[in-house]
Amino acid sequence: MDTSPSTLLRWQFDLIWSLFEYHLEQLETDDFLWEPADLCWTLRRDERGIWVPDWAESEPEPIPVPTIGWISWHIGWWWTVAIDHLRQSLPHDRSQIVWPGPGSTSVDWLRGLRTRWLRVLDQITDTDLDAPTRFPWQDDPTKSVAHTIAWVNAELMKNAAEIGQLRLLRAARNDE
Repeated sequence: MDTSPSTLLRWQFDLIWSLFEYHLEQLETDDFLWEPADLCWTLRRDERGIWVPDWAESEPEPIPVPTIGWISWHIGWWWTVAIDHLRQSLPHDRSQIVWPGPGSTSVDWLRGLRTRWLRVLDQITDTDLDAPTRFPWQDDPTKSVAHTIAWVNAELMKNAAEIGQLRLLRAARNDE
């Protein structure tokens, strides 16, 4: 049995993805922009037709409830930047991450990010895990590639749970 750190991190990611896939398979187009509260963050088309996320440079109080669309854009943003950092590429700016829109195009986009992430994981060895990285911890030199991979797993699990809960709430309200 291989219990090396890289194997365990990959196993953890695969488990998280399988739980996320359960919700991805059941998402309907109308789920993405359903606003569960009056105070809500979502995505809106700009004058060019590009989906733009609601955003504030400092976290507002109270924190707006995000739509599934907003969460899926957020996943695309942080995951793209994590991939950039681990590939030692210039990281994308938040404004460069364009959400493809509600429905299967977003699900396909997320699955494509998974494929890109798996290519990164497949290239990382146990020795690489100890290498320093600054993402998402900008000024903490004690963090390693292993920390970033573990953070991606945790962030994805949190976002998958948020999407799942929103999907279930919308479905329950539609059944009333």
